[in-house]
Amino acid sequence: MEDRALGETVEVSRSRRHAYLIVLVVLPPVVLLAAVAVVWGRAVGPLDVLLALVMYAVNIFGISVGYHRLLTHRSFRCPRPVRVTFALAGALALQGPPTLWAAEHRRHHKYSDQPGDPHSPWAYGDSGFALVRGLLHAQVGWFYSARRRSNRAHWVPDLIADPDIRRVDAAYPAIVAASFLVPAAAGGLLSWSWAGFWTALFWAGLVRYAVVHHITWSVNSVAHCFGDRAFATRDRSSNVRWVALLTFGEGWHNWHHIEPTSARHGVLKGQVDPSAGLIRLLERLGCAHDVHWPSPARIETQASRHREESRRAAPVTRGGHVDAG
Repeated sequence: MEDRALGETVEVSRSRRHAYLIVLVVLPPVVLLAAVAVVWGRAVGPLDVLLALVMYAVNIFGISVGYHRLLTHRSFRCPRPVRVTFALAGALALQGPPTLWAAEHRRHHKYSDQPGDPHSPWAYGDSGFALVRGLLHAQVGWFYSARRRSNRAHWVPDLIADPDIRRVDAAYPAIVAASFLVPAAAGGLLSWSWAGFWTALFWAGLVRYAVVHHITWSVNSVAHCFGDRAFATRDRSSNVRWVALLTFGEGWHNWHHIEPTSARHGVLKGQVDPSAGLIRLLERLGCAHDVHWPSPARIETQASRHREESRRAAPVTRGGHVDAG
């Protein structure tokens, strides 16, 4: 097991782990606190809000449709320009280059909520302080605590073989800069002022980056601890409505762990999935093909199986008392 694990991961240097700690763990909440201080007693401009919302939408769709459903799970295929556009949109979310993101996520699925999962909230136990520690680990702590990260050569050879994705990987530092400078430049030009540049940099750049990170990471933490489970899985993936709303469908996490290649995660009534809606639109426009839509028969079979297992596991009561026999 140890030899296999060594082949699936690569060692992370101490300096890189400290960089993860600062950039991914410490900086986002500091930025949010600074946002409160800046807005205290002042009004944020509508242009700042608009730019932040546009960047948020680009980032969330870039992660949910691009990094996740397209590159990691190959839920659909698309022409080269569309594929590159989604890869760039995902990279603008500042969660790492596409090959590393996909490698970590594929490893997560193989070992979900078991030893080897890079960010399970159940890593330290399932009660009291252990669960609190696990939630913090799944939300942000794993970036710093992990001595090893997923070996891209092992997990994503298909993406490494794609020259377009390799170019996005190589351009990642420039994409990081663009993620902050593009909305700032837009704010400055549209308001024709340096004040517009700086406020857009803050709200549509720094604050947006912090919010996007913690919203998407809530799938790792919250959607593996809380919510409901309509399908039986070997892990604790669940459905959390508010997470699904903010992540454009990613919070319908239970079905995703039944059928990871499914282009739709929200498969039950009332489970709105904007990311699946975007894929459907692309399919109708001829910009997506070979889409893996979930089978209604399979959904019903899996749901019925879970209901039956839950019924059998429930204690039988007689006269209001649990039958221990």
